[in-house]
Amino acid sequence: MTDLIQYAHHRGVTTLTLDSPANRNALSAALVAELHAALDRCGKDDTVRAVVLTHTGNTFCAGADLRDPPDPQALVDLLRRLLELPKPVVARVTGHVRAGGLGLLGACDIAAAGSEATFALTEVRIGVAPAVITLTLRPRTDPRALARYSLTGERFDSAEAARIGLLTTAGADVDDLLEPILDGLRRASPRALAETKHLLTAKVLENFDLDAGELTRISSRLFASADAREGMTAFLERREPGWVL
Repeated sequence: MTDLIQYAHHRGVTTLTLDSPANRNALSAALVAELHAALDRCGKDDTVRAVVLTHTGNTFCAGADLRDPPDPQALVDLLRRLLELPKPVVARVTGHVRAGGLGLLGACDIAAAGSEATFALTEVRIGVAPAVITLTLRPRTDPRALARYSLTGERFDSAEAARIGLLTTAGADVDDLLEPILDGLRRASPRALAETKHLLTAKVLENFDLDAGELTRISSRLFASADAREGMTAFLERREPGWVL
């Protein structure tokens, strides 16, 4: 266990639990660093067959921590680590997912959510854009749906998230959904899992590396903009930003 990540291990499956209740598991510089380190540890551990990524509280991840945001390159590195980890990564969601949190889901190999989960790409509402996280969202999600939710910031439920490809599966009880999935991973050869994941993510990683530099620069530019300052200030002050009609 670290300050922000809980570890548990059972029958070859390591569960990494985001545990930063003070900011609703937002992607702070510290949480990004600790999660990356935890994934590195799992990647090197031969007893780990698969990784489950889950959360405490009613929020899986609230997106970037506006008070302590990670460097865009650190977020890129975290998403890449999830994609290239030689173990399947399974997201278990029982709460809300916002902005950068959706990027984490896109980087996972399998993602399941309960009926209480909600999702939103809220970046445009604080004056920025979902730049870096499109590296994992574009290969996974329906283009029309991604355009709608990226441009409007609307909230949608887990059934819609499954329909558009953000989730693998959704239902009333996420653990019931995951039981056959985890059983299947435990029955698979570790080497075969690693090779199969490599086959499935090779094209995603190829495009990831082509676009990551430009998207990182876009993210840095937008977060330094006047609109971002107004949007983040309004969010922290719990008011509407000045551009709302």
